[in-house]
Amino acid sequence: MATEQQEHLKIEQLRHHSADELEHIAGREKENLEGWIPALASDAEIREALEKAFDYRGDVTITRKDGTKVEGYLFDRRSGSSLQDSFVRVIPANDRTKVNVAYSDVAALAFTGRDTAAGKTFDAWVKKYWEKKAAGEKNIQIEPEKLD
Repeated sequence: MATEQQEHLKIEQLRHHSADELEHIAGREKENLEGWIPALASDAEIREALEKAFDYRGDVTITRKDGTKVEGYLFDRRSGSSLQDSFVRVIPANDRTKVNVAYSDVAALAFTGRDTAAGKTFDAWVKKYWEKKAAGEKNIQIEPEKLD
């Protein structure tokens, strides 16, 4: 019940903001997960780590309980009522055949690839823009990084 009340309060607060104000409301803080190897001691830790892996914009390495490894981009997840009913879908780095891995088969997880979204927030773009403008540059264009 408290959650419903909190959600209703947030909605009411947002109604009193203009569209311009809403553009500048703080979002969720982005964690630096690159290189992280989470502990997977409980069902909740497995679910939380795989949820973070879904949001991660780099490759992960999943070690299954049978010892096999899947390294690639985790692009989808389905959360069921149990770990057996839940799975992630990965595009392996060395193959384009999508692989399903049940949460219950995950023995270890590592965030092994470079986070391609790290430092790419709009705030970072604006900071680069103002640095170039302060240096006297004209016709400033911030070009995106080339993908590997």
